[in-house]
Amino acid sequence: MSTDDRSADLARRYPNWLDRVVHYYDQTRFDYRTVWHNADNLAFHFGHYGPGIREHAHALSNANQVLASVARIEAGDRVLDAGCGVGGSSLWLARHLAVDVVGITPVEHQVAMAREVASRRGLQHRATFEQADYTRVPFPDGSFDVVWALESLCHAIDKRSFYREALRLLRPGGRLVVAEYVRTTRHFDAETNAWMDEWLAGWSMPDIDTADEHVCAAEDAGFAKVRLVDHTWSTRRSLRRLHKLSIAAWPINQLLHGLGFRSKAQHSNVVASRRQYQLLERGAWFYGIVSATKP
Repeated sequence: MSTDDRSADLARRYPNWLDRVVHYYDQTRFDYRTVWHNADNLAFHFGHYGPGIREHAHALSNANQVLASVARIEAGDRVLDAGCGVGGSSLWLARHLAVDVVGITPVEHQVAMAREVASRRGLQHRATFEQADYTRVPFPDGSFDVVWALESLCHAIDKRSFYREALRLLRPGGRLVVAEYVRTTRHFDAETNAWMDEWLAGWSMPDIDTADEHVCAAEDAGFAKVRLVDHTWSTRRSLRRLHKLSIAAWPINQLLHGLGFRSKAQHSNVVASRRQYQLLERGAWFYGIVSATKP
């Protein structure tokens, strides 16, 4: 099936997909707050480990440093954080690199929380937040020096629409950085396909693309110097951590779901947290960072 056919099929199957993404984050906010991010980093993403980085919270913050280095972000840049969650990366960029950041997310409660934290930290003039879809951003052409998407593109039905919009929003010479889950093939055995379906559904991801599909989407949009680098080596420990937590939580999750105290979305989130690492171990996907430049 071609990329066009696949995207059209997904759009037919999920006509209100963005509502599902919003529902997922509304339902799982307790899980993220309890087992993953803290009040400082506010991270919804995986951590990047390396020399001198041994703690979970440090690894989560280091993910921002890794992407900022790839995108060559400098003081004074204007950055779009596409899929900003509750503002963790936006606030990090504003605080540590003295850039102006606009964070966008379709999730209303995330915008409210990000704005409140920005105000509390005195960063409201550098980091602002809007409720918006990153495939249809309400800003003029050439509004940004950098477009940043940290584990958010996975929620788009057609990744190509994001790459086209990113190109439109960037100034000439602007940079794109995308951290994403990248499938290794379109052809798996039956069990691996079933596990992939559970992972995708549990995290409200309609699909994840292959490396070639990401690169082609960026190049077809008009980007130059497109690169996709495997960063599984720095994220594997974080990926494994979530898997271990999901195994530990499984008995209580099953009980509470059976009793009606945990919703389908909350239950499926735990299932997906198990499947992502099992699939990684099977070689079904890897953690990649895409970088590109607008000519």
